[in-house]
Amino acid sequence: MLGAGPPMLLFCLFIVVPMIAAVLMSFVKWNGLGAPRWAGGANWAEFFSDPVARTSVEVTVKLVVLSYVVQTPISLGLGLFTAGRQRYKTVYATIFVLPLLMSTAGIALLWESLLDPNFGALTALSKSTGLSFLNQNWLGDPHLTLYVVVAIIAWQFIPFHTLLYAVGRRQVPQALYEAALLDGASPWQMLWRVTLPQLRYTIVTSGILMIVGSLTYFDIIYIMTDGGPGYTTRVLSLDMYNVAFLQDQYGYASVLAVILSVVGIAIAIGLVRFSGFASMASQQEGAA
Repeated sequence: MLGAGPPMLLFCLFIVVPMIAAVLMSFVKWNGLGAPRWAGGANWAEFFSDPVARTSVEVTVKLVVLSYVVQTPISLGLGLFTAGRQRYKTVYATIFVLPLLMSTAGIALLWESLLDPNFGALTALSKSTGLSFLNQNWLGDPHLTLYVVVAIIAWQFIPFHTLLYAVGRRQVPQALYEAALLDGASPWQMLWRVTLPQLRYTIVTSGILMIVGSLTYFDIIYIMTDGGPGYTTRVLSLDMYNVAFLQDQYGYASVLAVILSVVGIAIAIGLVRFSGFASMASQQEGAA
């Protein structure tokens, strides 16, 4: 009990108390100056009638789904590859992890310059090679921009999830593969019958981090598109920032913060319960 005291204190101080403060602020009108004014459920009613907030929720859902669909199979494949016995795998692993070492602001500015429709590297490449499809307004086309943002975010965070899968794969007992090989299992069958079941909790952990992290993407979108063109990349976290610091509506911004937090917590709990992660049953049963 004494050992759990400091972590619980920090959890309450940095998680519970701010959450309670955000919930209380969601029921007041406050512009950052003067005394807050009680508003009852006016802020919440405004959220349900706000078309921009509704669009932000839709964009956030798309970003979460696309991020998971794109990052998971690539991270899993690269993780299994780097965990193998390929030559130069250390070199490959070092290259994979480079984007993770860069700051998000640096990545946003780098890609913004590369994708510039007038002076960007892709535009120059399209002119020199004749590949006209590269000459696009990547960050100004409402039909393309969200997918470009998803791709850049994936480029940044796939290395992290690759490391998770590589470490998880190295923890799988070799005896399981030897037994499967004696039973005549093909490499594809060993992947489905041995590797993926043994990586169950790694997949869940990666999924939780990926989905909950996707809900809070802000800096890279703020720098590259500022939610545009129009509202096509205006995620809920960016909408919350604009409402609070540009429109000085801290009560309404607290509503968005509470919704974002509740959705993230609900998704994390749902994944843990659905996967059985909380029980942490042994994955090495029968390996001895």
